[in-house]
Amino acid sequence: MSAQLDRYSKQVLFQGIGTAGQQRLNTSRVLLCGCGALGTVLADTLVRAGVGFMRIVDRDFVELSNLQRQVLFDEADVEQRLPKAVAAEAKLRAINSEVQIEPIVQDIAHDNILSFVDGVDLILDGTDNFEVRFLINDASLHSGIPWIYAGCIGSHGQSMPVFPGESACLRCLMGGIPDPATSETCDTAGVLGPAINVIASLQAVDALKILSGQPELVSRQLTVVDVWDGSQRQINVGELRSQSDCPACHSGERLWLSGRQGSQTVVLCGRNAVQVSPQHKITLSFTELSDKLRPSGTVQHNRYLLRFQLREPACDITVFRDGRAIIKGTEDVSQARGIYARYVGS
Repeated sequence: MSAQLDRYSKQVLFQGIGTAGQQRLNTSRVLLCGCGALGTVLADTLVRAGVGFMRIVDRDFVELSNLQRQVLFDEADVEQRLPKAVAAEAKLRAINSEVQIEPIVQDIAHDNILSFVDGVDLILDGTDNFEVRFLINDASLHSGIPWIYAGCIGSHGQSMPVFPGESACLRCLMGGIPDPATSETCDTAGVLGPAINVIASLQAVDALKILSGQPELVSRQLTVVDVWDGSQRQINVGELRSQSDCPACHSGERLWLSGRQGSQTVVLCGRNAVQVSPQHKITLSFTELSDKLRPSGTVQHNRYLLRFQLREPACDITVFRDGRAIIKGTEDVSQARGIYARYVGS
């Protein structure tokens, strides 16, 4: 066995992978959308398994409340206020230096997602909101690249693989984004770390099947698990695509990828915070912005982000180089937009 394969010897011994499967894994390319709870477990598992390349796109930075369930991060990352993609890259390189990691600190949007999916074999859902998931769904259908949907709330979660043109997509399953107040959120129900680990592990198993060249082994089912009551059920969605009148699958409609659907402002789950994004692409000078903001509060910045603690109204604003800002201390979208316009710019 070669020195490289020796690293994965126990995985190669597993009949489902073998030498040929491991070699395919070592040359596979993955896009991870979001590196929070699900994303950190996925990244850790697949980098240890030997995927060849992982592109990690995440818009956020590490906070203390993340550490309960986001397994790649620690208190030093919180102290340094590192972007999640950057902190994850450092941890993953220490785990497996043979894997190429590309961290991208950006919001996933309709005008950049196709560049992120370019050249990958699989898209993994590590996000925490349905707007991005429906955008991923559109990009998957457009590019023909499979993706694996997942989500967790409280003690339960679900996962479903999507094979464009073959199996049900997210719009076949749900139609569209759930209406406000019609479903639980992590603000109302919280989230347990074990639920995250179970659902992300189910995603990772399907990913290993696909990336090792065995997509036919992936069950076309929606799997729903509750770790608190110990229940698991699988819903056969194999015929849902042919039975539904999904405009994305059957008519080629791409509402999110076209930009016709989606928002520039997102309330962040469990954070008492709102993300506001500029209408157009910009590149900020943190030095200039610091000078502008210093009379109104406390300002600190590193190469990745700027933190501004506003005195009145009391809130914490984190600004990224692309002009995005996470405004913590409110879930009022209008107030967040007003604060952004006043202190960062319209």
